[in-house]
Amino acid sequence: MNEHPQITADPGVMAGKPCLKGTRVTVSNVVRQIAAGRSTVEICSDYPYLTPDLIQAALEFAADVSGSETYELAS
Repeated sequence: MNEHPQITADPGVMAGKPCLKGTRVTVSNVVRQIAAGRSTVEICSDYPYLTPDLIQAALEFAADVSGSETYELAS
């Protein structure tokens, strides 16, 4: 069972990057916008085909992916 049914990754769409289902909006695009201080309402205003639930799904996916990997960061 897919834990993230609102997220898809298709090699033919946005080079296979995880996207919100039925769109070409990448999870990373949503995360970057939230990180820049934009609200869900602002994002949905710019992308009227998105919903607050899809924005939340992107954030949950990003949290799960980032929590399952380890990275060595240069100091």
